[in-house]
Amino acid sequence: MRLLTFLHDGAEQVGARRGDRVVSVASVLPDAPPSLRQMLDADCLGRLAAELETSDEPGVDIGDIEYRPVIPDPGKIICIGRNYAAHAAEGGADTPTFPEIFYRGATTLVAHQSPIVRPQASTKLDYEGEFALVIGRTCRHASEDNALDFVAGYSLFNDASLRDYQRFSTQWTIGKNFDGTGPFGPELVTADELPPGMAGLTLTTKLNGELMQEGNTNDLVFPVRTLIAILSKCMTLEPGDVVVTGTPAGVGYARTPPVWMKAGDTVEVEVVGLGKLVNTVEDEVM
Repeated sequence: MRLLTFLHDGAEQVGARRGDRVVSVASVLPDAPPSLRQMLDADCLGRLAAELETSDEPGVDIGDIEYRPVIPDPGKIICIGRNYAAHAAEGGADTPTFPEIFYRGATTLVAHQSPIVRPQASTKLDYEGEFALVIGRTCRHASEDNALDFVAGYSLFNDASLRDYQRFSTQWTIGKNFDGTGPFGPELVTADELPPGMAGLTLTTKLNGELMQEGNTNDLVFPVRTLIAILSKCMTLEPGDVVVTGTPAGVGYARTPPVWMKAGDTVEVEVVGLGKLVNTVEDEVM
């Protein structure tokens, strides 16, 4: 299934995409919780899939909806830094021997087709195309053997970063948490529709149509099952939690001269089979 959170007629809803139509979950599964995070917690995706197979609900045209971040209110957004060796090298760093972990807050999230906000505080706004995994079941002390059993599905993310603020301290948090800098979506594609652990797929990032990043998910230093096993040793991973898995080489700060996103730009993150996340850039208005 391809699930999304969207606005239509002023109401936020969860939907399932069928081609160029979006079917509201409430129309086929009236007792489903109202948010995707709650649906994962209630473990009702199996029932939803069965209802969608037999439903003739026409839905609405995808052009008539407004996207929201696929999960607008995740309990945790856990990001992994330097998870492609080539990206670590382009920044002058060694390949990590343990995941480099930082958090994002929900106020950073931006929907597909909504603008990334370049803040007044800095012009050094960089792109980072990534894929994210979404936890579907409560998980603690997973093993690498069973880690993928806890994944509901995958989505796309752009970990847009203010590079000067990122480097003002030894911790990256502030440079990764400006409001409106975390595009997330457009859809949650359930794990059964993709290779296990997202293995063997090509991820690309384009800026104004120019290819900037291209990496294969097989090159992750810490693949999906390893990340889940490591993180769940520390913390309980809950339904709707998001793990953003890292970006390949080609980011703007490592180029000569550096490439920064600016108002009017368009950035696209794509993995064939998972989708394409498209956002423009606009300057912050105070």
